Amino acid sequence: MTEVDNFTEQIINDKNKTNVRCQFCNSLMLKALEGKYCEQEIDVPLMEQKKDSAVDSLNTETLRHFWQIDDMMTFENIGFSHTVDGRKFLVCADCERGPVGYHELATKRCYLALQRVVHSDK
Repeated sequence: MTEVDNFTEQIINDKNKTNVRCQFCNSLMLKALEGKYCEQEIDVPLMEQKKDSAVDSLNTETLRHFWQIDDMMTFENIGFSHTVDGRKFLVCADCERGPVGYHELATKRCYLALQRVVHSDK
């Protein structure tokens, strides 16, 4: 997981400086320079839900820093959840952990949260 304090180190010319990988299985999700940096505040479900939460409610956190991907075919490896309120949440296609971001159905853009992934060329 990339810490908030280190986000600026991952950006070069508003693009992702290095490859973006799953923090759990190290699967390559996005190659370097394929995502455009953007900021927006979006509530995204927590990667691990509390066991005592109601079935119809999700525990969320507000995320602000994203890689914007305009074409879903740009990804090397990504999975999609069921549609929830006009969005599909993004997960690692290999280990199915997530969500690591979301896909906006109206615009067809994907947003990969910097805080939910690892930035590494290895």
